[in-house]
Amino acid sequence: MHIDNILKKLKSKLSEFEYQFYISLMEYDESASRTDMKVFYVPNIFVANWIKSNHLESIIDAFEDESNNGVRPEIHIKVKEKKENVKSLKNNKNLTNFQQNILSLNPFYTFENFVVGKSNEYAYTMAKLVIKEQASAYNPVLLYGKSGLGKTHLLNAIGNDVKEKNKNVLYVTSEDFLNDYMDKIKRKTMDSFRDKYRKCDYLLIDDVQFFGGKEGIQEELLHTFNTLHNNKKQIVMTSDKPPKEIKGLEERLRTRFEWGAMAEITNPELETKIAIIKSKCEINRIVLENEVIDYIASNIYGNIRQIEGILSTINAHTNLSPESSSLKIAKNVLKNYQIEKLEGITLDNIIKVVSKELNIKPSEIVSKERNRKVTFARRAVIYLAHSLMLNSMNIIAKELGMKDHSSVSKALKAIKKDIAENSTTRNIIEDMKSKIQQSLDSV
Repeated sequence: MHIDNILKKLKSKLSEFEYQFYISLMEYDESASRTDMKVFYVPNIFVANWIKSNHLESIIDAFEDESNNGVRPEIHIKVKEKKENVKSLKNNKNLTNFQQNILSLNPFYTFENFVVGKSNEYAYTMAKLVIKEQASAYNPVLLYGKSGLGKTHLLNAIGNDVKEKNKNVLYVTSEDFLNDYMDKIKRKTMDSFRDKYRKCDYLLIDDVQFFGGKEGIQEELLHTFNTLHNNKKQIVMTSDKPPKEIKGLEERLRTRFEWGAMAEITNPELETKIAIIKSKCEINRIVLENEVIDYIASNIYGNIRQIEGILSTINAHTNLSPESSSLKIAKNVLKNYQIEKLEGITLDNIIKVVSKELNIKPSEIVSKERNRKVTFARRAVIYLAHSLMLNSMNIIAKELGMKDHSSVSKALKAIKKDIAENSTTRNIIEDMKSKIQQSLDSV
């Protein structure tokens, strides 16, 4: 199989921009690859995540067209020292489980570059505790929350920290665990499977919600769990939901998941999003004005993993058109992501959140009252509806019992001025945006 043929296929299917700024940056590592797995290196985590999120299926299809064999591409960050280390270990047929496990950790996910805020502070604290006191007060630990909020980062940070203390660390996704289990069943080598998963100091499992409904693997996981727990070995897991909401999860496994401590990671507040953007800009040497950073932070909701692709795209466009305004580029990029208008949001959603946050009745917002508190709440609803919905000014006016679109326009102008001049107002509005998204996710 010639890798150039794969790249040609991808080039023919993608835009010139996508190919030049992402796919063409991939470097193939033949020595680390196998028949069923191909290893590529890219310059930074932005490019890696963009390719994984947007082009992984295209890469898989290109390999299948070329060889008719199933191939799993692996995208890694290019760090010279790490890459050479990976090559030497991959070529060593006498790898220990300890060495193999270390290879699966992402070296860029550390506690040092994890941005802590109100939305993830408790999860961060729990992660730090389990490296300080292995399997003592909290075992297991389950970090849960929607995709892209930092669970995998914390899981890898734990692994990267304790491996420096010569602990035997095993980090796997639920898919890795399942595939390994099925392979060992097929080969009738379950002893090696149990030896691998039951003799580590730290077992880190990502996305345990995928074990739901899979009875055979749940039975094996249960025994693995019991062995590790009895031997005072640390178990840390992540999930997109708490155990009680995982469909098809056996009761005895659910209770074990809930034995120790659970920490939820929620959507980040505005300050945390700004800090995350600044951190990623610094790591990847991207220069953006504070105005642009504030705009990005104010117009992304939910999955913060989007930030990486957004910054990468803005940086690429800026390099192509250095004379263009960075803020204008950012606005265009965010429109392409289609994240300025959130599907499923209704005026009723917005009114419920605003009324709860400001401690007033929903009926007051749509009434004729004009006291200061109600006026602010009404303006907040108008601003959020205008930002997050597709409704026209006239429809918003009608729903809120206002005279016409000019009344809405006047209120919108007033709240925008307040947001621009008052950081407290700005933070309140941004917090409401996050709460609105969370209300949709919980439905």
